[in-house]
Amino acid sequence: MLFLTGAVWLVADWQKDISPDEVWQQLAATMLMVHGGAAMITLLLLGALIPIHLLRSWRAAKNRISGSVMVAFNAVLIVTAFGLYYLGSEAVRPWMSWIHIAAGISVALSFPVHILLGRRKLP
Repeated sequence: MLFLTGAVWLVADWQKDISPDEVWQQLAATMLMVHGGAAMITLLLLGALIPIHLLRSWRAAKNRISGSVMVAFNAVLIVTAFGLYYLGSEAVRPWMSWIHIAAGISVALSFPVHILLGRRKLP
């Protein structure tokens, strides 16, 4: 849901600058609201993953590299989302936005890899 709403927002935000049609502005605003709501739910789920999944897998020495990558990307997403929402600096905002977009795409690509690596049979 986060990737989908973020991707639709990205397209709508790009289109609103080149199209006079008001629908892109409305779609961008709606996607940003849904994206923020989905992010709040995801924060709860990420918090639940720490004791249930992350700590247990770390102690079992399973999938540490891709798990660390997932934690790092999610940490970047959380920090940049906070910055985008709460920092008013127009100098920092574009950088924060591009880092957030890159981390969002990266976590979406890394997630299936993390799952596949975790399900493989080790000798």
